Amino acid sequence: MVKPCLASRMDGFTLLEIMVALAVFATLATAVLSASQYVVKQSAVVEQRLLAAWVADNQLNELRLQSAPANGQSQHTVHMASRDWLLRQRVGDSSEPRLLTVDIEVSLADRDRPLHQVTAWIADRDE
Repeated sequence: MVKPCLASRMDGFTLLEIMVALAVFATLATAVLSASQYVVKQSAVVEQRLLAAWVADNQLNELRLQSAPANGQSQHTVHMASRDWLLRQRVGDSSEPRLLTVDIEVSLADRDRPLHQVTAWIADRDE
């Protein structure tokens, strides 16, 4: 027969065990929340970089369709995806006489740090 004092010891968890379990759960929940916030922040950065690459590609395609741009630097603002983008463009001669080198930097209009940079070569139609 089981003694009554031993049976009462095995009935459930102690307060200390519950407090330790809650502390472990709270620590894990905090870590998961922090990781999910990081993922959300990074997805916004990836979206900005992707859109900046599209803006640069659009500008290169426009340059390819027009007559050859003049050598030098220029910048202008483009509106795409409910945002204003600042395009900085440098056009110069390349080692090949029939090609022009085009460097494009794209950043958000209110920031100086470029989100995307691309160098391309386009045909010099004036030659």
